[in-house]
Amino acid sequence: QAQAGWLQHDFGHLSVFSKSKWNHWVHKFVIGHLKGAPASWWNHLHFQHHAKPNCFRKDPDVNMHPLFFALGKKLSVELGVQKKKFMPYNHQHKYFFIIGPPALVPLYFQWYIFYFVVQRKQWVDLAWMLTFYIRFFLTYLPLLGVKGILGLHLLVRFIESNWFVWVTQMNHIPMHIDYDKNVDWFSTQLQATCNVHQSLFNDWFSGHLNFQIEHHLFPTMPRHNYWK
Repeated sequence: QAQAGWLQHDFGHLSVFSKSKWNHWVHKFVIGHLKGAPASWWNHLHFQHHAKPNCFRKDPDVNMHPLFFALGKKLSVELGVQKKKFMPYNHQHKYFFIIGPPALVPLYFQWYIFYFVVQRKQWVDLAWMLTFYIRFFLTYLPLLGVKGILGLHLLVRFIESNWFVWVTQMNHIPMHIDYDKNVDWFSTQLQATCNVHQSLFNDWFSGHLNFQIEHHLFPTMPRHNYWK
């Protein structure tokens, strides 16, 4: 599931085929049939992220501020001045491991994706999603039963969620986070991204998103070329 996630990311950025429509078609199959999520939902969130990375209220990836975490120096000082305290932020480095990685996919994404497609009437995406769940249940129901298959699905999403959060946050959250200052596009991308050491494991584990700077500057570039 994690590797299928990096693969759909490639198709979503139109970086596999030379024709955009081919990328769009296969993107719906990979994220819909292989992962059970809607392509329209991913496009809606991810394109906002690339346009304004780490810009509060414009990048959906930093929407957990300030309800769960105090992100960035500027916004943390602002919370202190306003004396707003939704969570014990001085301990967020401890409870991050409890709230962030384990909960994002199984407790939030899992229900929100269905809400998204129904609300926006994305019936094609919903059909692709249902093929994932039908295939999943037909494959494992005879082997595990109803309780077993629900447990397996929850376990897969739990492991995938930890994997996904570590990769997506390690190359953005350490960087500058603030309101949109209308800085030029190039500088905005560099302020919000950092790279992680290259190794065979890191390249595989992160879907080459350890080269986050290169990815944000050249989002349609095939991932195996980032290191060049």
